[in-house]
Amino acid sequence: MSIWDRLEIFLIEARKRTIGALLDALAARQQRRNEEAFAIALIALSAKMAKADGIVTDDEVAAFRDFFKIPEKQESKVRLVYQLAQQDVAGFSEYLSQVARIFAEAPSVLEDVLDCLFHVAVADGVAHPRELELLDEAAKAFGISDRAYHRLKAAHLGLGEDDPYLILGVEPGIRLDELKAVYRALSRDHHPDVLMGRGVPPDLVLIAERRMATINAAYERILTELG
Repeated sequence: MSIWDRLEIFLIEARKRTIGALLDALAARQQRRNEEAFAIALIALSAKMAKADGIVTDDEVAAFRDFFKIPEKQESKVRLVYQLAQQDVAGFSEYLSQVARIFAEAPSVLEDVLDCLFHVAVADGVAHPRELELLDEAAKAFGISDRAYHRLKAAHLGLGEDDPYLILGVEPGIRLDELKAVYRALSRDHHPDVLMGRGVPPDLVLIAERRMATINAAYERILTELG
């Protein structure tokens, strides 16, 4: 049974309560590193994020569907959770607090959630200023480090002038052997198998691939500077 099949249980609960109340229940049960908890949190926050600029575009909805590889027969379930979250009186900030509580003991999962929110924000080809504000708010609520946040921004918005040293969390002047050690550690931490071990659904391996591409690019830039 896939994660999307198991959403049926949560849909039954969601019809009785708001999505916000459902997230509270998940936090109370301490269902951490749980695929269902991850999916509900992600759908709820994505729905609020997509509505941040005042318009929910077909591109944003399609990007959510395509990115998460939702089987066609399960789309109606996911869309219902999406719509319930948009209609919920709870705001984005309240959802952030609930999700932070659910994954309080798994901070790396919060980085994964923020990574997915970046994808939703830029799905229509541009990151609206309000969406960027919400991403900043999410990073603070989740306690995301500056290094991790810049790495995510670089992955979704392009490296541009982003500091490769900040992305890797190293200082200019680092020795080559130290740089290689940091790179190896980051490669291990962001391997797709590691993400799935944290409760991220297998369909979301694209998160790891994009993140690793950013890490690789920053690493190559520093190698070039070191000669």
